[in-house]
Amino acid sequence: MRTIRFGVIGCGLMGREFASAAARWCHLSDMPARPEIVAVSNRGEEPRSWFTRNIPSVRQSTGDYRELLANPQVEAVYIAVPHHLHQEIYCAAIEFGKHVLGEKPFGIDRAANEVILASAARHPELLVRCSSQFPYFPAVQRIGRMIQDRAFGTILEVNAGFLHSSDLNPDKPVNWKRRVETNGAYGVMGDLGMHVCHVPFRAGWLPRNVRAILSNVVTERPDASGQRVPCETWDNATLLCEAEDRASGSLFPLSLKTQRIAPGESNTWFIEIKGMRASARFSTRNANILGLLEYEGGAQEWREICTGFTPMFPSITGDIFEFGFTDAVQQMWAAFVTELAGAPLPDTILAQAATPWEANLSHRVFTAALVSAEKRTTENV
Repeated sequence: MRTIRFGVIGCGLMGREFASAAARWCHLSDMPARPEIVAVSNRGEEPRSWFTRNIPSVRQSTGDYRELLANPQVEAVYIAVPHHLHQEIYCAAIEFGKHVLGEKPFGIDRAANEVILASAARHPELLVRCSSQFPYFPAVQRIGRMIQDRAFGTILEVNAGFLHSSDLNPDKPVNWKRRVETNGAYGVMGDLGMHVCHVPFRAGWLPRNVRAILSNVVTERPDASGQRVPCETWDNATLLCEAEDRASGSLFPLSLKTQRIAPGESNTWFIEIKGMRASARFSTRNANILGLLEYEGGAQEWREICTGFTPMFPSITGDIFEFGFTDAVQQMWAAFVTELAGAPLPDTILAQAATPWEANLSHRVFTAALVSAEKRTTENV
């Protein structure tokens, strides 16, 4: 099995998730390659020390990402840094000749995203993808196969969302995601939005226009010293789009919802598709259940299908068990590593990790949403 040597730039929560997925690579069956983390970079030393304590393959730990990119042993990088650093670091990684899996939104704004895309276009020999793990839940993979088979018929309506309650406490300290200079004007849309857009965009359901309602619910939060400071970014966003089904040319309503203040939710990603022949619904609140409504003989009955542990990339776990978030993360990495190794991906539309083009389309939607919210108008995408 080929080994692909990785560097991690940004050693926070999702960097550790990648390290965990790589450490248990033996969980997967018959992979063409495996990732090995050999270098880490983070401005603070403590996040790096977690890697050096727990990942024996790490041979370089540096506070300067340029030193990591200059390391000839590093073939590919995972980048998970605040949004205002995306353009600088993503472009540098590409220009250094590294394959890239980067966190959304792939640039703090549309202008930064287009600079990143231009850099990637100059280096077509490099694999550049955007992190988005939720389509790798088995139920969502089944939805993807239904989309591929056009099992839904004419699309009537699609609703997708990602809901947190992480900011429900108004006394939670401010952090970089609550500042425009580091998170960007998109606010919650930049933080969570690509997760919501991934499946509709991959299905070819493309927004033509958007009407957005954006809410900044908690306008001040305490800083590290306890002083209350402005909390500038949007907490919640609801976007209603007129979307076109690229396969049929038909139009339908597409709603995209992202919330940091969602009472009763923890980390809920959901999608609901209504069609003339079938409908489906899935939520990570019940991650091993797919709701399916197929119209036969006029009867309308929702079925609940227990998907079990049936991932796209087979593993040692029996299908009677249950699937979770860390499994979805590993499946996303399996897709990236498989593509990087030049091996064929499974024949399903949700196999490939999110592309830079899909990230760019999300920027076009979010940029139009900002104008829509300000003017209270419907804006073309």
